[in-house]
Amino acid sequence: MRASGGASPRPAPPKRSAPPTTTKLPVPASSSLAMPAPRLAHLRRLLSLHSPPPHPLAPSPARPLRPSFHLPRAMAGAAQAGAATGSAEYEEVLGCLASLIKQKVRADTGNRGNQWELMAKYLQILELEEPITRLKVVHVAGTKGKGSTCTFAESILRSCGFRTGLFTSPHLIDVRERFRLDGLDISEEKFIRYFWWCWNKLKVKTGDDIPMPAYFRFLALLAFKIFSDEQQVDVAVLEVGLGGKYDATNVVKAPVVCGISSLGYDHMEILGNSLVEIAGEKAGILKKGVPAYTVPQPEEAMSVLKQRASELGVSIRIVPPLDPRQLEDQPLGLHGEHQYMNAGLAVALANTWLERQGHLDRIHVKDHGTLPDQFIKGLSIACLQGRAQIVPDLQVSSECKDASYPLVFYLDGAHSPESMEICAKWFSHVTKKDAAQPGPLEQPRSGINSKKVCYALQWQPFGLKQC
Repeated sequence: MRASGGASPRPAPPKRSAPPTTTKLPVPASSSLAMPAPRLAHLRRLLSLHSPPPHPLAPSPARPLRPSFHLPRAMAGAAQAGAATGSAEYEEVLGCLASLIKQKVRADTGNRGNQWELMAKYLQILELEEPITRLKVVHVAGTKGKGSTCTFAESILRSCGFRTGLFTSPHLIDVRERFRLDGLDISEEKFIRYFWWCWNKLKVKTGDDIPMPAYFRFLALLAFKIFSDEQQVDVAVLEVGLGGKYDATNVVKAPVVCGISSLGYDHMEILGNSLVEIAGEKAGILKKGVPAYTVPQPEEAMSVLKQRASELGVSIRIVPPLDPRQLEDQPLGLHGEHQYMNAGLAVALANTWLERQGHLDRIHVKDHGTLPDQFIKGLSIACLQGRAQIVPDLQVSSECKDASYPLVFYLDGAHSPESMEICAKWFSHVTKKDAAQPGPLEQPRSGINSKKVCYALQWQPFGLKQC
């Protein structure tokens, strides 16, 4: 049953005691990195203008401006009234989503797995047990780089002519960013339609014994519904939210291929205090008979991955970073030296997906060691906002009396000390006069006289904050 028909009328929404409040990004007043409010407002407008390029086979709907960077009801991905389409119904949907955020201690060790078995019941309620078995899934876990890897893999397969679905987290501004169809955020109209279909069914069937799913689980279920109902989706690329073994995306029993990006220390209160424990959780996405790939890992983490793969009777292949020479002088769409590691993993995942689905005839393997043209295109047009992203402010630059001082924003995200170090190295590299390269956003060369504004955004479970 498609979400556009057959669903019962939507019930009246629950009354909320008070209207939602706007949660602003925490910007310490004393910090030299604090972004002035006028500049922050202007930056969010700039971000709305830099959207991913549409798929050549996809329709070209009018793309609305993205909502406010101040993030009303940030954790639910709420849009400011009038920013997306300004529909009151969309605001209502976001309010319902916000109600699923559980205010509890995440490190509650007495709730290991957090009743993960409930996911099977939710799938049954939503009649998704059989539909998700038809999805041709690329499943990726990891500590660092899994979102970038998914973005690269989706872009490659889209450039090969396939219809794609991409589920990632967290979102930067609008919750719809987590759901991409053919490289574009899902439309507000489709999001609302699929949301109510899932919400109504779950509300009717849940109660004291089976509670409503928590925030991320609901979004994962929503992704499964969207991708299984959208008949044009040939491949679904799924990024694990947290861990792997007990992640909501791990209800997929037979993905086409699995990948594990770089591992490190993160969410230790949930995943464990050692790389051995963390790697064990990430290895939970490996499946019997499913090819698996990873990147070079610390020895203690790699031994766990290999042991788990051996138990399942599969080999886990180690993928080296992509050689830039294979790109025929084209830059990666996601910038930074570390992205060659993620790109190499994405190439392996996409190639294996094509091989296992019998579509290798879609690509032309070259004799001189470079990647197929579709792979190069996919890697070069990949786009993920807020990840090593350069946003030139052409309006301010044109209005400036001294044209030799253009204003450029450098945005990146990090959630660990290692990632923050990589962020700093990237900023240092791209702002050197002779090191900057033009990218997919027509990024200008960064002369020594440009005004360089670097803001690091620390990813949080449901949103972000400025560092």
